[in-house]
Amino acid sequence: MKVINYLIAGLILLFAVNAYAYDDGDFQFWNTDLEELKISQNSKIALEQEFRWGNRAKELYYQHYDLGFFYDLAKYLNVGVGYRHILSKSTRNKFLVENQPYITATLFWELAGFKFDDRSRLEYNHFDYKADRGTYRNKLTVKAPWKFTKLQIQPYVADEVFFAFDDNENFNKNRFSAGVAMTITKNFKGEMYYMLQSSKSTRWSDANILGTKFKLSF
Repeated sequence: MKVINYLIAGLILLFAVNAYAYDDGDFQFWNTDLEELKISQNSKIALEQEFRWGNRAKELYYQHYDLGFFYDLAKYLNVGVGYRHILSKSTRNKFLVENQPYITATLFWELAGFKFDDRSRLEYNHFDYKADRGTYRNKLTVKAPWKFTKLQIQPYVADEVFFAFDDNENFNKNRFSAGVAMTITKNFKGEMYYMLQSSKSTRWSDANILGTKFKLSF
């Protein structure tokens, strides 16, 4: 538990440093919970819930519920299909709905002990409050070969880019994150991370995010 407390303190300090470095940066906290059910040797069903607090982590402004099916075509390739239901708060303090079906393909490889995975995701964004659009997302994650303590604490870095298919913009978001993954029990894993999100609406702005993620496998 002392190790976990030190990690939390370190991530909070990292956030604090970056918060003062970005005048337009907002302090946010994100939490993701994932449940995976293996239905065969090569396939699984995943249910994900995520909640995001903004405005210095005081206000819940976003939540999503995601159900997906994923299949290993090969040792180095996984494909999936799913649906995400999104609720995001508007300026009128009302949650707006987005329906988001998607397909994914993820490549895996290893080099000098470092583990890489490169996920491509194509989604259709159906909104109740504005014109629909499509989005392409690509996320590259690199896990270090080192693991520490009985929790198998493993550092990683990741970067994800977003390209929107509409009349106004193309590349409109980037998420860089660094954190640690850990094995709490055989079927229960966790992550803690810092993320710098840069996004564009009329102009580019940054958000500094402290995040946690927990995965339970059956």
